[in-house]
Amino acid sequence: MAELAPAVAAVRVAVRRALTGLTGDGPVLVACSGGADSLALAAATAFVAPRLGRRAGLVTVDHGLQPGSAERADAVARWAVGIGLDPVDAVPVTVAGRPGGPEAAAREARYQALVATARRRHAAALLLGHTRDDQAETVLLALARGAGPRGLAAMPERRDLHGVPLLRPLLDLGRDDTRKACAALGLNPWEDPHNADPAYARARVRADVLPALVRALGPGVLDNLARTARLVAADTAALDALAAAALAAPADTGSSDRHPTGSGPAAPPAAGPVGAGVRAAGDGLSVAALAALPAAVRTRVLHAWARELGAQPAALSHRHVAALDALVTQWHGQGAVHLPGGLRVARHEGRLHLADPR
Repeated sequence: MAELAPAVAAVRVAVRRALTGLTGDGPVLVACSGGADSLALAAATAFVAPRLGRRAGLVTVDHGLQPGSAERADAVARWAVGIGLDPVDAVPVTVAGRPGGPEAAAREARYQALVATARRRHAAALLLGHTRDDQAETVLLALARGAGPRGLAAMPERRDLHGVPLLRPLLDLGRDDTRKACAALGLNPWEDPHNADPAYARARVRADVLPALVRALGPGVLDNLARTARLVAADTAALDALAAAALAAPADTGSSDRHPTGSGPAAPPAAGPVGAGVRAAGDGLSVAALAALPAAVRTRVLHAWARELGAQPAALSHRHVAALDALVTQWHGQGAVHLPGGLRVARHEGRLHLADPR
């Protein structure tokens, strides 16, 4: 018996770990572009899933952005059928006309198509081929853009999107591992020219920034960046849980407003019980209860509440949350805060509430 290549074994072990304990009777679908990462993932899933008693399929998205993209998607689909994956879907999408830059528009179109296909196929999960290198790039881009902890947490191993579990089994493996796995299996990955196009920030990070960091700090920098994402993700999840609990519970009825008439700035908030609720009687949020929360929890409460009110998530920014926080911690009688979607939040009689639109 021929010895199994270490890279092939590593990818299979990662897939087995991701699929073990997965609930639901539907198939697992691999999102596959034909690149080395997703091709190695699809091959490993085709091997591992049946041995766990689970069907495995594949979905490939044709963005229509390059000549021959439809033929390439069809070739990936035919290859998938040939190795026993079922169901297999090649889905065309329209990128033009979507908001944001071309990279963001293509990503939005791709995820919409992937999730819609997974729902239609009643998939138990959708597997994505992001690697440790992708994770390191994401952390660097988040740092460069001044992102907070949520951005530095980068890509989670699991995330539910519109009811579909998204799994990333390869976050502990490098891009070099997937290329070696493809070579060992005789697979010929497609090299997306966009990945080397300096017009895209991620391509510049991939081609210039990460290699420079590796030369200056050693190859361990990739693992360190990925580990940073995991550590920040754990802290972020804990803070999010505290914020969710605070938003769900009623505030202490004994709380009163600080300077209800706007006669002066609010006193610096003192840290109170993190588990205390913030819901005011009637509607809105208690200013006193909010002020007693640590800033990291309070701003998360305000962000979640703004989304609950109907603020568009994609347009809700740090600036909006900071303005809401100022109604709590820097109160001097200022007017309502305007949120995306035409919403206005005002402070009145010790609570933040949704004001009538003007």
